[in-house]
Parts: sequence; C-alpha cells; structure tokens
Amino acid sequence: MKVLPRIARGAIAEAFGEPALTRDQVNALVAEYPQLAQERAAFVTLHKHGQLRGCIGSIVPTRPLIEDVMANAKAAAFKDPRFAPLSRDELDEIGIEVSVLTIPKPLPYADVEDLRRKIRPGTDGVIIRLNGRQATFLPSVWEQLPDFDQFFAHLCAKAGLPADCLAMHPDVHVYQAEKVREQDLS
Repeated sequence: MKVLPRIARGAIAEAFGEPALTRDQVNALVAEYPQLAQERAAFVTLHKHGQLRGCIGSIVPTRPLIEDVMANAKAAAFKDPRFAPLSRDELDEIGIEVSVLTIPKPLPYADVEDLRRKIRPGTDGVIIRLNGRQATFLPSVWEQLPDFDQFFAHLCAKAGLPADCLAMHPDVHVYQAEKVREQDLS
C-alpha cells in the first residue's frame, strides 16, 4: 500500500502543529484502501541521509493498520530511546519506510545447524525469546547483517543476551514484511 509512508509522515507532521487527518480523510483512505481497517502490525523506520533515525513498531496486530502506522510513526520520531526526538527542521530530511508484518509463527528447530537451514535470510524477520527477554529484527536487517552468525549475535545482544545465545536454544518466531518506502510512490 503505497499510501502508508504518506500517512506516517502526516502523523509526524501533526506533532509539529500541521493539520491532522480529519475523520473524513481517514474514512476516505479506508474506503480507497480497505486493508487500512484490518488489524495489522507495522514498523515505521526513519532514515536521515542514509542513516537510521528511528524505528518503532508492533509485532502482533492489536489495532487497525492506519492507527498502528500513525502511532508507530510518532513513536519512531519522538520516542525511540536510541535517538533524540525529531526536530521540525529534520522533518524534510528524513525518509520514511513502513513494513507491514505477517503474524509471527513459531519456528521449531533441533539445533543451530537446523535453524541455519530453516531461516531464510532476506525474507524472514526473526523474534527470539529467552528468560523473559525478547528482541526482533525486521527482514530488512539482513541487508546490513547478511551473515547468519552475525545476524543472530546482534539479535541476541539486542535482547540483552550473550552473543552466542542460540546455544541456549531460545524460542524463535519468524514473520515476513511488505516494505513500502516513500520513493516507491512514483
């Protein structure tokens, strides 16, 4: 849905005092794109000059997609703990990417080698869970970390676990994502 980055940008701009989408505009978008009314989970990723500037999302659907995108856009811009809140001056410098997720599914595996055979780099987003800790990487993270061992070492670290946490056999779930970037609008 090519309209998603525009919805995300509008939600961020609203925080700077620009007009919000009216109820009529939301209804018109939902009429044109009925998927926006479906409960779906999405991540909104902001880039500035090719560098990550914020990324927040939902893993499991709990609200209509249009609401999830708007809420996660604002959170990526203003509440990602890795970055200072986005300034009004930066708004025109950021690129927005929205990833709409499928529902995560457990991926049973016998050992690390079995997991290595089952994971599809570039296709699967991955969630690991172990000892009350959890982390996820979107499928697009494979672009920066194409090596299986590096990918999982960073994912384990993100969860606050040792880099070799796969040896501890965490629960693994996978999902896929449909990614829409602003430049895809043309």
